[in-house]
Amino acid sequence: MYVLLALILVFTQLSLLAFGGGNAILPEMQHQVVTVHQWMTAEQFSSMFAMAQAAPGPNMMIVPLVGWHVAGPLGLFVTSLAKFGPSSIITVYALKFWNNFKDHPFRAKFEKALKPITVGLVLVSAWIIAQASAQSMLLVAIVILTVGLSLFKNIHPVWLMIIGASAGVVLL
Repeated sequence: MYVLLALILVFTQLSLLAFGGGNAILPEMQHQVVTVHQWMTAEQFSSMFAMAQAAPGPNMMIVPLVGWHVAGPLGLFVTSLAKFGPSSIITVYALKFWNNFKDHPFRAKFEKALKPITVGLVLVSAWIIAQASAQSMLLVAIVILTVGLSLFKNIHPVWLMIIGASAGVVLL
């Protein structure tokens, strides 16, 4: 029962912090799941993140995977409800409020200021996942190659994952 309560508290807090999208909370999710509660290793978290990104659907599929890993089907249920419930309710009401200012110059400035913050949070998320994943020089090279291909070529992320996974299977 303690584990379920801890999952609810952690993922409710993450839900309320998920400003700028789900990937913005990945560093804190990883910190809570790996460091604070020690429910899994950084490598396990990184692997779950990769599986979640490969699966069709929302990019926060890692949430139910963590819940399942920690507490089975009930963990999946409580993490999903705790993560997606509060932020969805707040979004509905915030959107109604925000639409009142659709023509106000403050709104455009506020949105413009949030963009680099969101990009920064996503980059920190990527850095944390890369650190947990790249445990050898070969894996570092795969990360660098993947980033390079993502930035400079128009390759679908699924193909990059297949290429990276294949390189890992063949070379490791």
